Amino acid sequence: MEAKRILVGTAVAALICSGLAWATTGTGTSSTLVGPPATFEAFKVKRTSVDGWNLKIEAKDGVSVATQTITFQPGGQSGWHTHPGPVFISVKEGTMTFYEEDCSATVLMAGEGFLDAGAHAHLARNESGSPATNVVTYFVPPRTTTLRIDAPQPTTCNL
Repeated sequence: MEAKRILVGTAVAALICSGLAWATTGTGTSSTLVGPPATFEAFKVKRTSVDGWNLKIEAKDGVSVATQTITFQPGGQSGWHTHPGPVFISVKEGTMTFYEEDCSATVLMAGEGFLDAGAHAHLARNESGSPATNVVTYFVPPRTTTLRIDAPQPTTCNL
C-alpha cells in the first residue's frame, strides 16, 4: 500500500462566522498519511491486567482511525486548528512546542507524547534549529474525512 503525501501550509483561509477572523494556516510542514483511515463498528473494551493496570475504551457509534507522520522544518508550524476527535501525538524526532489557546506551552522531545482532546484551538511549532517529526493518530467519528479543522488565532494568545 502506497502512502499518500500531503503538503500542508498552502494558501487557504477560511472566514469564521463569529466575526471577521481568518483561520491560520501552517507553514514549513509536510505530512504523510499512513494508509487509508480504518473504520471500526461500535465496540467496548475493558482490560485489567494482573498488575492492576486498567483500560476502558468505548465507541458507541464506532470510530475511524488514521495515522499520519508530520515533519516540521525549523520554524515550521501547524497553524491554529482543532480536531473532530481525540488525537494521540508522539514526537518521533526532534523537539516540538505545543501551544494551547491560552498561550500555555508544552515542550516535548523525541520519545515523548500526549493526548490532545482536539476540542479547542491549538498550534504545534518547531522552535528548534533541526527538523522534527511527529506520529499522529486521530480518532474521529466513523467515515469522517476531516482530521483537522482550521481555526482563527485566539485573542488570548498572540504568537
